[in-house]
Amino acid sequence: MSAAPVAEPAVVAVPAPARTGYRRRILTRLGHALIVLWGAVTFTFAALHLIRGSVVDAIIGNNLQVTPEIRAEVERRYGLGEPLWRQYLHQTGSLLRGDLGESYQLSMPVSQAIREQVGPTLTLMATAITLAGAVSLVLALATAGRSRWVRGPFAALEATAVSVPQFWLGILLLTVFSFGLRWFPVIGTGPGALVLPAVTLALPVAGVLTPVMREGVERALEEPFVVTARARGASEWIVLSRHVLRHALIPAVTLLGLLAGALTGGAVIVEQVFSRPGLGRLLVTAVTGKDIPVVLGTVLVTALFYVTVNLVVDLLYPLIDPRLRD
Repeated sequence: MSAAPVAEPAVVAVPAPARTGYRRRILTRLGHALIVLWGAVTFTFAALHLIRGSVVDAIIGNNLQVTPEIRAEVERRYGLGEPLWRQYLHQTGSLLRGDLGESYQLSMPVSQAIREQVGPTLTLMATAITLAGAVSLVLALATAGRSRWVRGPFAALEATAVSVPQFWLGILLLTVFSFGLRWFPVIGTGPGALVLPAVTLALPVAGVLTPVMREGVERALEEPFVVTARARGASEWIVLSRHVLRHALIPAVTLLGLLAGALTGGAVIVEQVFSRPGLGRLLVTAVTGKDIPVVLGTVLVTALFYVTVNLVVDLLYPLIDPRLRD
């Protein structure tokens, strides 16, 4: 009597549409990133040439003894005598090859100038983002679901933080905490000198993030899964940390990615107010001197930072909410 044949286990394959959709999403994000970078470089190039004044005059300076031969040599060396469309193609072609060019004013490679200044700016922005996120999280958890008498003062502070100009806020903090109380140094690059610039950059961001995060917490507290967790005897801390925060963080993380561009613009103002080294001061000096390679290189780096932050935000969504992994 022969034994009955044993059926082979079925092979479960990953659906092809899921893989195709994931690849399509990645390619779409990369395509959007390239469009943002191209647009930033193009509009910056156009704006620099719309500003009154000659680039050659900015390079030469106020030297009245410059001969026409010297001007012609400057134009030939930097290609400034060519039509604008050729200059644009030359600049964008060099950027595509990874060559940021040489600074007109600094007489050094643009990549070297950016490397020397990018560290303080990234440190300032990372500190400000961390501080803004921590303040927003604490305030949102402390005021969510509270009466208007509790939320009212905090809402007024949030509106004030958003509406006050950053340069005025920086000057106010300097006047009180540096010149008055002498708690922090006026200028410098140490940890103490980082506190006031980071607070100046973080407060407007916290003022925008806190209401969004508070609303997310309040909305999540009304969901059925919160009632179920409480019915099972979970403590309030467990409910907030394991269940509520995951749902409340999605809109806040999205908004934080969009605010990355505002952070780069705010860093320019903050570095000027506090006399800090960084890309902000480098950019202002380059724009004033019409140093086109430095301006284009700095704008490209800041746009790349903005694109990278938004790509990281997209990657964080499935980690925050597992339902988004599909």
